[in-house]
Amino acid sequence: MNRKHFLGTTGVYLAGISLPLKKNTNSVIAEEHLATFTIPPYLKTGHSIGITCPAGPVTREEIQPAVSIMEAWGFRVVIGNTVGKKEFTRGGSDEERLEDLQKMLDDPSIKAIMCARGGYGCIRIVDRIDWTRFKKNPKWIIGFSDITVLHGHIHQVGKVACIHSKMTNSFPADLSVEDTLMTATIDSIHQALTGKKMKYELAPHPQNRKGTARGILVGGNLKTIESLSGSSSDIKTDGKILFVEDTGEYLYSIDRMFWNLKRTGKLHQLQALIVGGFKIKPDDPGDEFGKTLQEIVLEKVKQFSYPVCFDFPVGHQKANFALKCGVPHHLLVHDDEVNLTASI
Repeated sequence: MNRKHFLGTTGVYLAGISLPLKKNTNSVIAEEHLATFTIPPYLKTGHSIGITCPAGPVTREEIQPAVSIMEAWGFRVVIGNTVGKKEFTRGGSDEERLEDLQKMLDDPSIKAIMCARGGYGCIRIVDRIDWTRFKKNPKWIIGFSDITVLHGHIHQVGKVACIHSKMTNSFPADLSVEDTLMTATIDSIHQALTGKKMKYELAPHPQNRKGTARGILVGGNLKTIESLSGSSSDIKTDGKILFVEDTGEYLYSIDRMFWNLKRTGKLHQLQALIVGGFKIKPDDPGDEFGKTLQEIVLEKVKQFSYPVCFDFPVGHQKANFALKCGVPHHLLVHDDEVNLTASI
């Protein structure tokens, strides 16, 4: 089914956002969390963005489109020592990836760090990172997929906002010949970094559950969130808007991951649930799971009353827009439209 996705950056709130929320337990929790997160300084012309590989490898040639576009935005780009390195499926050894990321976290001249790509590797170094200087001088950490490890850890340990978005391996070689969807997703990263109020509007999914919510936005790759359960990087979701996405999983595996969310309490006191893109492996013939993605989700949340949104443009797909994790958002899920708006 084709969906209409478009990005707006107006400073005017959508109609209905100022409507009072029912003062239940969830909204009280949400209000308490709104004042706890630090928003890193937004970038201005001349500021530096570092590129490093805390997970999978990339070459200098592969990051060049991203470098060119970010320089065209007016930023300086600092290329980390891990770019061009490769140890099996990772962008260098654990020591090299840790040292490169740590150097950029500690460097006050670098105002944002774009992770070069996902893959695997962040979990191998996250517990060895020293976040002391980062907490004193926070900066934007950009990425998705395996970078959900860093987002989750920063969310819990540092209480600092991050940007969930495409990375260098998703920038096109020539943006001028790309379609409007690709252009909009790349431009959303620039808008998030420079402090625009992000606003997304899309056509409703027939299985959405209507409602209005307000809370800090958290989330990322579902499999990674599941793997963080019980650790110091485990994302706490009470009173928040949770978004999830994934790729390359069977329906039974997705069902198991949503059971994990429910059994660990992550679905119990949400303000809202946003389901992004899911690239699903087809069932083996004769071994079908018997439920759709939407049925899997709605089964797990049927006892709760918060809004649920399907097919949001985020995930391992072309329609992967930048989202500010740790920033208060308003979500409206109506019969005729869906709106998600960051409050800052």
